[in-house]
Amino acid sequence: MTPRWVNRLLHHWFRRDLKVWYDPAYRLPLSGLEGPIGMEPRRADFVAWYLVDKHIVPAAAIRTPTPISYADLGRVHDASWLESLSTPAVLARVFACEPEEIHVDPLLQTIRLACGGTLAAAQWALAEKKAALNLLGGLHHASRSSGGGLCPVNDMAVALATMRANGFTGQTVFIDLDAHPPDGTADCVRDDPKTWIGSISGCDWGKLESVDETVLPKGTGDAEYLETLNALLDRMPKPDLAFVIAGGDVLAGDRLGALGLSLDGIRQRDLRVAAHLRGIPSVWLPGGGYHEDAWRALAGTGIALSFDTRRAISKTYDPLSRRFAAIAAGLAPSELRHDEEPESEDMLVALGLGSAKKNRALGYYTAEGIEYALEHYGLLYQIRRLGYTDLNVQVDTTGTGDRMQLFGRAKNARHLLIENVIERRNVAGQDVLYIHWLTLRHPLAQFTEKRPQLPGQEVPGLGMAREMSELELRIAIRLGFSGIAFSPSWYHMAYAAKSRFYFVDPRRQGRFLAMIRDLSKYSLLDATLACANGRVLMNGERYTWEATEMVYLLDKPVPEDPMVQAEAECVTFKMTENASASN
Repeated sequence: MTPRWVNRLLHHWFRRDLKVWYDPAYRLPLSGLEGPIGMEPRRADFVAWYLVDKHIVPAAAIRTPTPISYADLGRVHDASWLESLSTPAVLARVFACEPEEIHVDPLLQTIRLACGGTLAAAQWALAEKKAALNLLGGLHHASRSSGGGLCPVNDMAVALATMRANGFTGQTVFIDLDAHPPDGTADCVRDDPKTWIGSISGCDWGKLESVDETVLPKGTGDAEYLETLNALLDRMPKPDLAFVIAGGDVLAGDRLGALGLSLDGIRQRDLRVAAHLRGIPSVWLPGGGYHEDAWRALAGTGIALSFDTRRAISKTYDPLSRRFAAIAAGLAPSELRHDEEPESEDMLVALGLGSAKKNRALGYYTAEGIEYALEHYGLLYQIRRLGYTDLNVQVDTTGTGDRMQLFGRAKNARHLLIENVIERRNVAGQDVLYIHWLTLRHPLAQFTEKRPQLPGQEVPGLGMAREMSELELRIAIRLGFSGIAFSPSWYHMAYAAKSRFYFVDPRRQGRFLAMIRDLSKYSLLDATLACANGRVLMNGERYTWEATEMVYLLDKPVPEDPMVQAEAECVTFKMTENASASN
């Protein structure tokens, strides 16, 4: 294995000068996008963290965008349309959510930052005659007077119009490799004679004027796609500036795309386009991506622009875990404990001049310490962007464990947003952090047909379950626990934890694996609702969910127990249409 310092030196020597535009506010302040359409709201975060962590780009190459001005947006979009974007109902239609979930100012901030990033990337690329990458953009469905498909404004058209106003007259091409057609872009630049739009998509939305468009059959794979790409690049006029939408929704299994590329096929796509544009200023943008590996596709674009390599991103690499581990290493224990001099505190209490000692979760974390941690991990920032203010933490003890609660204010009311009850417990012969209760609540949001109420939910979630799970892991590691355990109350909770956790009882684990196997043709939502409503049969009998202990041991592999496989082979699960079907 090549030593790490050698890899860093090789990266320094052979890496191209790539600048990347990114801001933590690139995460849309919409908690419900991840479920209904499979969008990874952390995509830009994951890619930025990965590129720096793996030395694909140096940290200094990450540029912070500034918001685009409304004057620049007005170069392309009608004033009436821009004015309407201050209305929650209009933004809700664009982003396929409910108006109650829209917090206008932070959402518009995200969009304006993305547009500002595209403009700054184009200006830098033109000056340096190099490629630049903006981690949010390619909003190609926004036309002059309307928007849709998560595209309220067209960042590429706005960037070009602004540069035209500042004297740029060169030939500009749009290479749209998103899985959907560039309908909005075609409308926005239709009066600019020095533009060319080339598109390869998997959806036929009818003929688009002035677009060199190829619509590929559903499921088209790498070979045919790359052959089509070569032909498109051969037809493209020589540009002075190129905008490239390196869409991740062409990946096989994408929720909204219809094509069938592999991650390697997407990397080959990007390498071919990058080679064709060598020496030509180009701005690369992510477009769509509604698959758990969409971030890997976009990170691969960054790799292609920095290095000529098809080397894959490890399937075991978890950008959130890596990021949180790095943050945890920098947190001061004295701040987490909010330490005070014990003697001074005791003396003040004895004299009646001080209060009782602070409540500490697990004898360690104070309320102030938890706020300190949540701020550094970025959770409080994102929760504020969802519409909550005056965030504060409370710590106390219940009959089952230590309780940590986060409260916030919205619409003149105080709301419980996060509640976590934990204790030290022996599970599977190990001293573990046991999670009795963890709930994430977004009272401003509403359940809808696309975002239905899950078993156990009173209000929709905050969309931060992965962050909170990672925080639990950081607690376990800091306090020296051997692992984490909990008893999942519902099927979807166990399913979400299956990559790390397993049921302590091997026969129970076998039944769980059989359930995953037999219900795999259904969505997770359908399966968990069916299980909760008595519509799942095990060996022909109505099955009642078994909320027994699952555990994740930090330094121990999942044990190989023949009883697991034996039990899985003994049982079969079936979903019925109604609860009475088993009788």
